[in-house]
Amino acid sequence: MDNLLSAKNASAGVACTGATGYLTIDVAAICRNYGKLASMVTPGRAAAVVKADAYGLGAERVSRALYERGCRHFFVAQFVEAQELRLALAPDAQVFVLNGLQPGTELASAEMGIIPVLNSLEQYRRWCSAARALRGTLPAVVQFDTGMSRLGFPPEERSTLAKALDEHGDVEVLFIMSHLASADELDATQNAQQLAEIRRIADAFAGFDISFANSGGVFLGDAYHGVLARPGIALYGGAPTSGEPNPMEPVVSLEVAVVQTRTVQVGTKVGYSGVHVTETEARLATIAAGYADGLPRALSGRGAVYHQGVRLPIVGRVSMDSITVDVSALPEGALNLGDLVEVIGPHQSLEDVARDAGTISYEILTGLGHRYYRHYR
Repeated sequence: MDNLLSAKNASAGVACTGATGYLTIDVAAICRNYGKLASMVTPGRAAAVVKADAYGLGAERVSRALYERGCRHFFVAQFVEAQELRLALAPDAQVFVLNGLQPGTELASAEMGIIPVLNSLEQYRRWCSAARALRGTLPAVVQFDTGMSRLGFPPEERSTLAKALDEHGDVEVLFIMSHLASADELDATQNAQQLAEIRRIADAFAGFDISFANSGGVFLGDAYHGVLARPGIALYGGAPTSGEPNPMEPVVSLEVAVVQTRTVQVGTKVGYSGVHVTETEARLATIAAGYADGLPRALSGRGAVYHQGVRLPIVGRVSMDSITVDVSALPEGALNLGDLVEVIGPHQSLEDVARDAGTISYEILTGLGHRYYRHYR
């Protein structure tokens, strides 16, 4: 009955807006996922990584819901994201910028109460200058590179930073952090190497709390948690650990409308460049979403959609705005103009779509476009 009501609601939503895709975002499931992760890192706390518009699902809406669930620490990647989120949350919520600040945004960040993650001596010095200009002390987080070579103070800058922190009181370091590069792989030797490195850093910078675990890191055990974990993909239903059953609750489902159906004969070319040629008479349906809507071209000839539990393979190349699927396995007339097929849902998970596209769930999730009718529940 629930599935039937969902299908009816989806059809109604598409019909009333003229949209041809229906994306359901279960905010309650996000909050339950947060609760699960938060309980796993106790006595530490769990933050929420809501960068890239909460992985494409709506940063303000998601963050407000998580705030009501008890979350008080929110991480974005860029200052422009932090500006918007800071205005949407209560004053006791802390908003952090993982990439740190671009030159010229320091004073605006300080005035809005946005907290940068400092990744280099240059960023540290510019934040100190902002503090002196405002005649006060400014909070910050300091990130260290423990082996990912992406962001954070490299080993050769640590002694200079330590000396600066001892000599100047312009910056209040709330905690230090690093980012795990292989946390989704339980047997990756890099995890233990990074753990050993962050422990060495903690010894050198005694007195500061540590934030270390990302989504995968939560599942690596207590040693990786630190005082504040920073889950991202796991909040949104993505699998935190590769090759293991996904312990997180699904958050998104996606249904897309049929634009046209047809019967074609043996030897018919389908799609751009005619890369698919039918070997038998076939019934085809074209659905109204493509790579502009976050369904990668790499799904061509590999992915599928579902209707009433029946797998309908993608044939030909994924186009910008449409995909053709073979519906021969369905009874004739089962799909018509406006009917919906399942792209992500009970028969095909976010991870399944990512696997068929040769990518990761992050890329699928953040790419889901805004032409879909979005239903939050």
